[in-house]
Amino acid sequence: MSYIPAIPLNGYAGWAYLKRTMAAQTKAFNNAPEVKSDETYFRDKIGKITTAAQLVADRRLLKLALAAFGLEKDLDNKFFIQKVLQDGTLKTGTLANKLADKQYQKLSKAFGFGDYAVPSTQISTFADEIISAYKARRFETAVGDQSEDLRLALNLQRELPLLAAKTSSSDNTKWFTILGNTPLRTVFEKALGLPSSIGVLDLDQQLGAFKAKAKAQLGTDAVADFADPTKLEGLVRRFLVRSEAQTYAKSGSGNAALLLMSQISSNARARYI
Repeated sequence: MSYIPAIPLNGYAGWAYLKRTMAAQTKAFNNAPEVKSDETYFRDKIGKITTAAQLVADRRLLKLALAAFGLEKDLDNKFFIQKVLQDGTLKTGTLANKLADKQYQKLSKAFGFGDYAVPSTQISTFADEIISAYKARRFETAVGDQSEDLRLALNLQRELPLLAAKTSSSDNTKWFTILGNTPLRTVFEKALGLPSSIGVLDLDQQLGAFKAKAKAQLGTDAVADFADPTKLEGLVRRFLVRSEAQTYAKSGSGNAALLLMSQISSNARARYI
């Protein structure tokens, strides 16, 4: 990737800088030769794809399709991905519906190979939708190469409002979606000060713990409330601050003081960047 996002600061100061420069940075990133080449290839080829088998047979198309849903790790799992795609999502027992990671369900639903006689690849706006998702995910990945915490914050900013706005799901269903989504769960765990070991508990016990902590620390246990930008930003801030605190603690008491002083200085400079 020829364009590397500029992230001169860590933690919440880095997040503030990234948000201020997001429009310019994403424009530069999307104009990078590799991204433009992938976009052109996808637009040229996707309309000719009418089956899941055809999609997985074209590695370059499949790579972009998977990356649009954060599933690029499965690029070599062709049989598995073909099964996810061709079974669809309309029937309860299909593979995509059974998997805990709902990104597979989103992938299968988006392409529509197993659900409709004419798949979504034949719709004129389909390429735009997938490419837009691909660019957003690729930018997040590039940010994550420098700061995993900021990548998680970007993912949260994109995914959580969509989940929060769903009127067809109960609040508990939304929480279970968060618990089953590793990036979202990671942010909530750290923001709420919950140990990762909580994952060994019964799912209903986990749900109770997350909701109780959210109510006490964030002022709400209703996922729908995170459609509010102020609530969402508060969650991001709490996550990044706690993550930095953990980094300082792990660095040792001697180095922690130096790191903290450095960060205070960085935060002050961030106001003028």
